[in-house]
Amino acid sequence: MVALAVSSSGIASFRRHYSFRLRPRNPPTQAAVSPSSSSASASPGVDLSTLESAINKKDSSGVKEALDRLGEEGWAKKWSSQPYMSRRTTSLRELTTLGIKNAETLTIPSVRNDAAFLFTVVGTTGFIAVLAGQLPGDWGFFVPYLVGSISLVVLAVGSVSPGLLQAAISGFSTFFPDYQERIAAHEAAHFLVAYLIGLPILGYSLDIGKEHVNLIDERLAKLIYSGQLDSKELDRLAAVAMAGLAAEGLKYDKVIGQSADLFSLQRFINRSQPKISNEQQQNLTRWAVLYSASLLKNNKTIHEALMAAMSNNASVLECIKTIETAS
Repeated sequence: MVALAVSSSGIASFRRHYSFRLRPRNPPTQAAVSPSSSSASASPGVDLSTLESAINKKDSSGVKEALDRLGEEGWAKKWSSQPYMSRRTTSLRELTTLGIKNAETLTIPSVRNDAAFLFTVVGTTGFIAVLAGQLPGDWGFFVPYLVGSISLVVLAVGSVSPGLLQAAISGFSTFFPDYQERIAAHEAAHFLVAYLIGLPILGYSLDIGKEHVNLIDERLAKLIYSGQLDSKELDRLAAVAMAGLAAEGLKYDKVIGQSADLFSLQRFINRSQPKISNEQQQNLTRWAVLYSASLLKNNKTIHEALMAAMSNNASVLECIKTIETAS
């Protein structure tokens, strides 16, 4: 039995997905930054060329080693500054006390974007069909019939193959005033929490339908694929996976982008040893939200600065410098 159930039937499955990946299949969309300009803008006496080279080569070990060395030199003070975790029993009241809005509904998938899309389609086609009914002769019969059938086709496609409408709903979602801010807050939270606990980030994207943060750790990837994640590593991945949800929960009354994150967390749980009960899975989710939300609140200025940088298509290196220099 899966403790974190995510609806996958009917219209509810059309919702926005914010992906959380350990290995990118395609290079992320980012603004190009020349090695010379990136390194030159660092603090005086700090050489970031090794770090930049490792990022460009998608070398997770090289990125980690470079950041560890910069940490020893006193520059990367935020990197892996929160390496120790201790999972404990966590209640919904603790989430509410921390500032999470409507904590009891955090894991309930939102249908806001789906409902708005369908309402618009049905309302628009219905209005056009009524107007077309005033056409003379046979046109007044066939045109309303054809226009009205569009809504039925949309509902049929959504029931049989929901993924086909994801692009349309993703594009429609941009009309919501909070859309871009939600995405930036969500993905910046994944990025920041991963950085603070010591997981290297090699890419990200805020593009419509491709929102994600790429975390690459070869050792963790092997543990996941072999199904041998221990409780310590599961806790780290859980905190990063729930960071986006926590960021939305701290700011908005309703979380929109939790589906893909919950799916990722469930995948990590299924790949862990020893197996944990349904009750323990739900407690892990609450604890991970509490932990990541605490980090985000304690580093609010950094999170906001990172949101701005990512919204401007800053490179990964620029994002790291933002984390280290924001106060």
